[in-house]
Amino acid sequence: MQRLNTRDPGFDAAFRRLVSDRRESGENVAHDVSRILSDVRSRGDEALAELTFRFDAHSLSKDENWQISKDACREAFDDLAPDLRAALELAAERIRAYHTDQLPADRDFTDEAGVRLGAKWRSVDAAGLYVPGGRAAYPSSLLMNAIPAKVAGVERLVVITPTPNGEANPLVLAAAHIAGVDELWRIGGAQAIAALAYGTKRIAPVDVITGPGNAWVAEAKRQLYGVVGIDMVAGPSEILVIADGKNDAEWIAADLLSQAEHDPVSQSILITDDPVLADSVADRVGVELAILPTAKVASQSWNDHGVIIEVGTLDEAPALANALAAEHVELAIDDPEPMMQAICHAGSVFLGRLTPEAVGDYVAGPNHVLPTGRRARFASGLSVLDFMKRTSFIQMDDRAIAAIGPAAIALAEAEGLPAHARSIELRLGI
Repeated sequence: MQRLNTRDPGFDAAFRRLVSDRRESGENVAHDVSRILSDVRSRGDEALAELTFRFDAHSLSKDENWQISKDACREAFDDLAPDLRAALELAAERIRAYHTDQLPADRDFTDEAGVRLGAKWRSVDAAGLYVPGGRAAYPSSLLMNAIPAKVAGVERLVVITPTPNGEANPLVLAAAHIAGVDELWRIGGAQAIAALAYGTKRIAPVDVITGPGNAWVAEAKRQLYGVVGIDMVAGPSEILVIADGKNDAEWIAADLLSQAEHDPVSQSILITDDPVLADSVADRVGVELAILPTAKVASQSWNDHGVIIEVGTLDEAPALANALAAEHVELAIDDPEPMMQAICHAGSVFLGRLTPEAVGDYVAGPNHVLPTGRRARFASGLSVLDFMKRTSFIQMDDRAIAAIGPAAIALAEAEGLPAHARSIELRLGI
């Protein structure tokens, strides 16, 4: 774990290195993914079967091994313990309510020149959702991806998830039932992304692919952007906690480890103006790791990428936070509102000491699929808009084209495009 202090002479250089550290896939991953995509595009289901057996030890030799039925998903939901079923239903209800409020409104108006203008929002026809199934299986991720798609109006919702050794996580199946998933395929990795993008004999292509995955999945989405739409190229998880000395070190340590346990290359950062809290949190992380079942992963993340930054005053924190543009930002301070207003770049912000990031992963309502790797500077979390597209429209009568047509003719002629100008001139009788 790295300790930095803004008052140290070498801080600026050290902080620049921290900001520029991408912690993402290298050229070897890009090359491997390119080969997998090409293989699936040329050989389709045959390539999928070979790769699924190689990476997941799951045979697709029989037709029934390819998909998980809706009946199986319903049975998994029915078999859940009542408290777990209620938790999933609460999460789904809150996610659905939040994303329903995101639905955009169509526009249709006539301006002063008499030109009718507007835009119509429509959903994509089909969406593919990736749900991890390797290091951990996440029913919450399925809900966070599937429910916004359904709210947007997507008619065909396809989930792809690896099933190592043929074993599917019953919680993922139950979440698929709650969300109303139409197809659930037992494939994962870059090959699954390729199948959704290009289509195979068994799997029809989709228009948009969303959902988090490992480095190979992220790289496959990056390479296939343009063939299909994607939500984002997601990297390892991140959390930035900004805390004053009034905090309980145990709480803050737990918050930092909540992201460290995701992946060995996840990153957890604490910014504080209290050196006593900094020391206490560093000590408490060690205590928490000693009792944490996911300590192997969390320890590697914390030891290799964890950072504690001491500042002279928390007034310095927003500038540092904006430079980091972290996926998750917790403001564990008395009055978080002014600081939230000063932080322009963050995937999601959690206000106050009683709002841990982990609640946002499950039941708060806003989406937990968020930009990483400083992409919060220009990108947003997953929303219904990722499953929709906007079509503008224009309508003119004689008065309207007479009002604005001559200006269009002048611009077309200036650009050396006489056919453009003539198409307008003919309507004006010029």
